[in-house]
Amino acid sequence: MAAEAPGVPITPANRLWTGERLLVALVLAYVLFTTFWPLARLFSAGLQSGEDGAFLGVMRETLANRATGRALWNSLITSGLSALISAVLGVALALALSLLRLRTQAVLVFLILTPLIVPSQTMALAWIELFGSGSPVLGPLGLAPAPGTANPLYSAGGIALVMGVEHMPLVFIATRAALRSVPADLVEAARILGIPNRRIGTGIILPIALPSVLAGSLLAFTAAIGNFGVPALLGIPGRVSVLTTLIYQRLNGFGASAAGQVAVLAILMTAIAAAALVLRHVTMRRLSAPLPAGKPFEATRRAPVIEVLIWALVLLIAIAPLLALTMTALLPAIGVRFGLDTVSLAQFARVLGNDAVRRAFVNSLFLAGLCALISMVVSVPLAYLVVRRPNWLVRAIDVLVEAPWVVPGTVVALAMILAFLKPLPLIGVSLYGTMAILVVAYLARFLPLVLRPVTAAAQTADPALDEAGRIVGAGLWRRLAWIFLPHVLPAAIAGAILVLMTALNELTLSALLWSSGNETIGVMVFALQYEGNSTAAAAVAMLSAVMVFAICGLASACARWLPDNVLPWRR
Repeated sequence: MAAEAPGVPITPANRLWTGERLLVALVLAYVLFTTFWPLARLFSAGLQSGEDGAFLGVMRETLANRATGRALWNSLITSGLSALISAVLGVALALALSLLRLRTQAVLVFLILTPLIVPSQTMALAWIELFGSGSPVLGPLGLAPAPGTANPLYSAGGIALVMGVEHMPLVFIATRAALRSVPADLVEAARILGIPNRRIGTGIILPIALPSVLAGSLLAFTAAIGNFGVPALLGIPGRVSVLTTLIYQRLNGFGASAAGQVAVLAILMTAIAAAALVLRHVTMRRLSAPLPAGKPFEATRRAPVIEVLIWALVLLIAIAPLLALTMTALLPAIGVRFGLDTVSLAQFARVLGNDAVRRAFVNSLFLAGLCALISMVVSVPLAYLVVRRPNWLVRAIDVLVEAPWVVPGTVVALAMILAFLKPLPLIGVSLYGTMAILVVAYLARFLPLVLRPVTAAAQTADPALDEAGRIVGAGLWRRLAWIFLPHVLPAAIAGAILVLMTALNELTLSALLWSSGNETIGVMVFALQYEGNSTAAAAVAMLSAVMVFAICGLASACARWLPDNVLPWRR
């Protein structure tokens, strides 16, 4: 592995601590601190003996608890139903946008992806306002529930519906990518043979897309299992407990003494998510078939009526909830009728005058920006090792950094609590209750969002350039800075933008790790809604959504300098 400049004497010391070995050691230390150590502490806590010394006693007691069984059942039911809703909506929209020539396709794609771009807790809050008894959208139409009636979304069905819409873009993206790979020659040959369009759709196009549909649906199921924002805002008022909210309630109620029990719940969630991801991998390997090369199929048929129906559906699932949220934020208080005489910006002024809300925006911007910057710095040398100098250790690191992104965010947060509750060895400082634990959790969670685009870009670079640099005597750090970095920098920036968008409104980690003075935007939305101050929560959520859309606009404006297929709404 060691490779030094010609003429430099290689001694035992510099063989061990210079060049690529030093780089591997630094990356390994980073991953051990942010990922391996917390996850190892989590699993060890869940697998410990019970108070009577019985083998796996904590796990046995937790799994035998009725609350665990009820939360597990609710998680499977709501996640399964939501994945079904995501599949129906995502496949229908992907078929329509891929097989028909629509005039407003670009706008429709962005709106269809809106539920994925807007933070989970904001979408949940928007749906609550849409279907509440005081709905400013359904009220004037006479469709809102009667005053005093419980919101119908405070139920298992409501959780499944909102999560189904939120995760629908995952199925849409997967299905649309498969449909765009259908060769035009294949469809044309079927038409020449006189096969009707319906049979072409059911016998040729759908079988090609089926593996991607199943893979996208399983991804939506995995996302639903780990979702915290929607079950927290809908399930806690409706007394529908799922695994993520049960972990939150146990930690809030019993503190660190419940660490063993919640670790078991986290392991249970991880096992479900891992099983779904393994099934997704098997599905893609067994059912995917190689397609002949050729020009992709391009839609030529126009369908104005279907385009109107698609717009109606998109307005219902993407625009109507956000419209209800905006109208609620413009009201001075709960229960006030929406009208020209009652609309004002007073609620926005009130929340912006709140010290905790202002602090939450500053904290979220700091966390998201710092996480994006550090992830860029780490991803570049790690991608270099993965692509240029792969060995068993580098491959293990590459797999390990995926873990915090794959497992539910609640699991990652709990792992951080267990790892950093006690003071760190040597320095005697505890990260728990400080901003530092949020930084570490964010770094572990969002590193793959930068690493994957950078690795993909590195794989397209010519390795001869690196070899040429080595031959002329350029050391590792100079080759990284002047040869490798310029090629992967656009991908690193694109990944950093995705981190910024995702981390800005993060809630799953923050809900368990925040402390006084370290609030985040997601935590403030959740807290205000939980206190019953819906209009203030709506105002904060709208401000955060505007920030996300502004970042989307900035990223779109810079799209010409970014790699293809990095921004989801431009795929």
